[in-house]
This record gives sequence, structure tokens and C-alpha cells, in this order.
Amino acid sequence: MHLDAEAVLWSAPERERAGRSLLVLMHGRGSNESDLFSLSPLLPLEPVIASVRAPITDGPGFSWFDGNDYVDDGPTLEQADAAAGAVIEWLSGIRYTSVSILGFSQGAAVVLQLLRMTPESFSCGVALSGFSVKGEHPGDAELAKARPPVFWGRGTDDWVIGAPAIDRTLEWLPAHSTLTERIYEGLAHGVSAAEVKDIGHFLRENAA
Repeated sequence: MHLDAEAVLWSAPERERAGRSLLVLMHGRGSNESDLFSLSPLLPLEPVIASVRAPITDGPGFSWFDGNDYVDDGPTLEQADAAAGAVIEWLSGIRYTSVSILGFSQGAAVVLQLLRMTPESFSCGVALSGFSVKGEHPGDAELAKARPPVFWGRGTDDWVIGAPAIDRTLEWLPAHSTLTERIYEGLAHGVSAAEVKDIGHFLRENAA
């Protein structure tokens, strides 16, 4: 599984990226790299933003792993590791001073999986309307020691991510991160203006 380097949307041309931090955006199921990139003007200007395309074709869009079962088992650890591994492989060819990661829905699950795999590689993570993948990962013990800053935002009216997935994430995140949790009244499976404002504040404090 590999990311399409030609499909990445950048907030700055290559000549302006050296010596700067990087913020990687990962969209949700069935979407594409243009989705979250629309938030770029509202995010901090210091990092270079790269919005990547998920590797699995899914209808007119793309996904990080097959299936849409967020209620019970959800994706396997192996599926999530494969998706996160594709991001790690892509990052290995990119120059940056530090990297932060932000994802929505499936993309948020990939953010948390990246932290499980290589917590030392990331300044912080932002998980929007997302969840942690079920199961004990070999990197969980190390992540629990590192406890990187994580922003987890979700809406009260989000019926896409099932209660079992939310419940396990509620238990898992405080034990494996320095958590900033925000719940937005009346928000469905999406991102609100208030949430974007909170994300900007979090990134300014935690994205090196």
C-alpha cells in the first residue's frame, strides 16, 4: 500500500518548504485530498500543510481501509498499520523540521495509529470525529510513556461513529496521550467553525 505523491496538495511550493515544520492532513472515507485542504487558510501559517490522498479507491473517492463498520469491530490493527505505514513511507522522502498530523473520521483513526507505531516522530495529533482502532498494539506501551499531545473533537449528533468506538476511544486516549478533548453541541459528522478555532489554538501550542 502506497500514497500517490502526485496527488498531494501543498500549501507552499517546494522552494518554500525547507526549514519549516509540516502538518499532514488525512481525509475521511470516500473523500479526497481536497476536502480538508479547504481548511488550510484557517489553520496556523507556520507549518507547511500537505493534504494526502488515501490509498484505496472507494467509489468516486478514496479510503484508508476497507469497510465502514465503526460500530463493533471496525478495521483490524493490520489494516490500520498498513494505512499508517503508507504515510510513514511517504514521509521518509520528505524534508521537515517536525511533523504534526490531523485527520477526519477514518483519517483520524490513521492519526492515532501513526502515534501507536512511531510516537517519537510526531509533535502532536489532531483526531476529528474519529476513533482508536480496537485491539492492543505492540506500540501502545511506548505510546503510554510518551503521551504526545492529542486533540480529539467530536459532535453530539455524530451518528456515523458508533457508541462502542467512542467508548473504547474514551478509555484509550487518556491512557496513551496528553489529551485535549472537545465536544460540540449539535455537530454531526463534520467540522464546525468553533472546532477549527480550537484546532488552531491547539496547533499553535503544540506543533513545533
